[in-house]
Amino acid sequence: MKHLPLGPLMIDIAGTELTDLDRERLCHPLVGGIILFTRNYSNPDQLAALTAAIHALRSPQLLIAVDHEGGRVQRFRDGFTRLPAMATLGKLWEVDPEAALKAANQVGYVLASELRARGVDYSFTPVLDLGYGPSRVIGDRAFHRQPVAIIALAKALGEGLHRAGMGSCGKHFPGHGYVIPDSHVELPVDDRPFEAMQEDMAPYCQLPLDGVMAAHVIYNCMDCNTAVFSNKWISYLRNDIKFDGVVFTDDLSMAGAGIVGGMLNRVEIAYNAGCDMLLVCNAPDVVGDVLSNWKPEVDPARGKRVEALIPQAAATTWDALLADSDYQAAQKTIAELMA
Repeated sequence: MKHLPLGPLMIDIAGTELTDLDRERLCHPLVGGIILFTRNYSNPDQLAALTAAIHALRSPQLLIAVDHEGGRVQRFRDGFTRLPAMATLGKLWEVDPEAALKAANQVGYVLASELRARGVDYSFTPVLDLGYGPSRVIGDRAFHRQPVAIIALAKALGEGLHRAGMGSCGKHFPGHGYVIPDSHVELPVDDRPFEAMQEDMAPYCQLPLDGVMAAHVIYNCMDCNTAVFSNKWISYLRNDIKFDGVVFTDDLSMAGAGIVGGMLNRVEIAYNAGCDMLLVCNAPDVVGDVLSNWKPEVDPARGKRVEALIPQAAATTWDALLADSDYQAAQKTIAELMA
């Protein structure tokens, strides 16, 4: 096992087990985490073996993350509980807020406890974007249109995550819900004045988040860069909102990140803007280029922030989880939500 501080890059792998090239890249000093996708999953036992192999590579362990929100964004399905879209909780909130908060807590607990039982440390959830409606990428991923509902439901879900020993990650800062284009394939521009964005930013101001993921959206009220590349937005998050957790970029391979040029420019500008962890996904050749040619002055404090997201308490085993009365009750609630 290599003893290396966590670096600022989060990369991915192609398959369901580690290759020699994967091990070499994951042990590079610039790497601090790995994000898993559906292609990396075949069954729960395979996932547990893969995460154990990744965790055995380095000390401190690499942060293993996944997009596992519920609804249409849930990377692991067979062998895991199918989780509802967050808009389902928002609809329940409208008729029974107390039941919705309890359900959100239970969803968070099941989400995190199942992932942790298979060795995954962190999920990029909850989505804090306002559900304006027309967005091509947010849709039912949003809890609700009203910030008060989003804040309450996301807080309850986050408490459920914490019960299972997992941190939260609010996304997509400062708000992706208003713009229509999907930043995976286009570059959205939000032309509202700063005052009009206060609702979008309310969840970030009021929730106790462990991480925040910045958006590939240009906000004309601040500057001509997307939030990921904007020192003004990251400074606002740190200095005005007083957020002291981990700032993640959204995937730097997305079309919305192309505004600053190639990947070397993207990682350099995002890191200089103040992002702690830079996601480079679905681009293995580009990852090799970055690891060979990017020479940043790495800030150790940022690596320490990322390290704080690695769970300290041992995860509940799968068998113990199945026998847990809280888990069983949550399963019943989720089944009712999905009916």
